[in-house]
Amino acid sequence: MYDPAQLRTFLAVAQTLSFTQAARRLGLRQSTVSQHVRRLEDATGRPLFTRDTHSVELTEDGEAMLGFARRILEVHEQATAHFTGVRPGGRLRFGASEDFVLTRLPDILQSFRRGHPEVDLELTVELSGTLHERLDAGRLDLVLAKRRPEDPRGELVWRDDLVWIGAPRLRLDPARPVPLIVYPPPGITRALAMAALERAGRPWRVACTSGSLNGLVAAARAGLGVMAHSRGLIPPGLARLPERAGLPELGAVDFVLRHVEPRPSAGGAADALARAILAGGDRLHRGRPPSGAGTGT
Repeated sequence: MYDPAQLRTFLAVAQTLSFTQAARRLGLRQSTVSQHVRRLEDATGRPLFTRDTHSVELTEDGEAMLGFARRILEVHEQATAHFTGVRPGGRLRFGASEDFVLTRLPDILQSFRRGHPEVDLELTVELSGTLHERLDAGRLDLVLAKRRPEDPRGELVWRDDLVWIGAPRLRLDPARPVPLIVYPPPGITRALAMAALERAGRPWRVACTSGSLNGLVAAARAGLGVMAHSRGLIPPGLARLPERAGLPELGAVDFVLRHVEPRPSAGGAADALARAILAGGDRLHRGRPPSGAGTGT
């Protein structure tokens, strides 16, 4: 009843909340993306998106279709692999920033494992900047991480806004430097937070540094300071700081997939995991993907 190509297009639009970005991801014309969505809406008899010249949002039926589309495509791929005999194997060196590992990545890896049991997965959890460096050095096959604003490399999975977070009862003294809780270099959110404060002329100091998200969260829960973090991935026990805190806007960042020319033993597996991540990208954060951009390590 539902065309897999239309479902893939629907998921791309749902994850990016942009027909233009979805077209770039899929290598299609924007008119084709619009046509796919329209035909899927005709098939369901329900509107899946509300859209105007400035924004695209999922309807309630669109939110429901997310789960159905993922499951239909997962079964479709498994059936294709079964009847064609194409089942990737070998060792896949996959790098992911810690935000995903602590949230929704296990769901996607579980789905991937069901369809590709022969793949040996070597998982590296690190800062986004470090993951990009390891990929460039040929030490990883596939990376899911943030990218710096000036970096055009990678396939967009979704965008999310960066926000300031801290303990719910934290109050900042406007007369004192902002106490920052940050990753060590080359952490991307670290650089963005410091740059935003510098532009605003707001003094700051590093109150705590940790290479572990668990360490940063513990420091933030203890009230040691504030963190720059993805709006869609705010850890339990922490909250977004209100505007009255007087902190500058952080802007947005992209979460992307990157892979280099694959090793012969990893090419098929890398492509299969990339498809699984793109199909389930909305599951990697807690809320719906905003029109801004994402965070992580």
